[in-house]
Amino acid sequence: MDFNEQQIERYSRHIILSEVGVQGQQRLLDAKVLVIGTGGLGAPAAMFLAAAGIGTIGLVDGDEVDLSNLQRQIIHQTKDVGKLKVISGKETLNEMNPDVNVVTYNTFVDSSNILDIIKDQDYDFVIDGTDNFAAKFLINDACVIAKKPFSHAGIIRFNGQLTTYIPDDGTPCYRCMFKEPPPEGVVPTCREAGVLGVMGGVIGTLQATEAIKYLLDLGNNLAGYLLTYDAVKMQFRKIKVNYKSDCAVCGQEPTIKNLIDYQGPVCDL
Repeated sequence: MDFNEQQIERYSRHIILSEVGVQGQQRLLDAKVLVIGTGGLGAPAAMFLAAAGIGTIGLVDGDEVDLSNLQRQIIHQTKDVGKLKVISGKETLNEMNPDVNVVTYNTFVDSSNILDIIKDQDYDFVIDGTDNFAAKFLINDACVIAKKPFSHAGIIRFNGQLTTYIPDDGTPCYRCMFKEPPPEGVVPTCREAGVLGVMGGVIGTLQATEAIKYLLDLGNNLAGYLLTYDAVKMQFRKIKVNYKSDCAVCGQEPTIKNLIDYQGPVCDL
């Protein structure tokens, strides 16, 4: 592989792993991962993807950095308050690793743009780092329709969860687990319930792990399982989830063929 001396040194701890090696590192450098949301989950996920040498990382977010973000969104700093999150994120990732091509989308995803964003760089894997049910169902449905693997996650208070969807693998999608968004007001938001800052780091890093393992075709992923984490009890639980043949989007006779823009609360689990 055509690595320069700095790359050999930068990725040396990967290269000496027999499961990665030079060829595996080249696969990471050739890979493209889309991170939707640069908040509590997307921030640490993007940081570790960049550190690992993912060649192209897309950042999607239409928000600006707020002081309250800095308790958990480690891709941003105090000097970035008021700056577009995608610009702050791009600067941080490129300061860490100039090898990475960071593509920015200063927008919130909706039914009119998400498929175009996913197709823009022909991304290999999508990370759902959003904080609301509307976006999570939208991302799930778009990835199923576009046949793109993705990692879902959510955090609130001291709890987190994540799963991975792999297309054409007979594994359940997010809608197989949760049929539709809950009624508005049933689930508290992070603004109402709070969230421990490090929860994003724990769960977001696991999302990056799932992406890297998928790209390397390494080990077992969370397809078909929901992994939950209770930080107070320091307890993980891996729950088997079954594919539903009557799922509205990934089932044998899907009824959802056009994307839906739901309305709902933010910072949910």
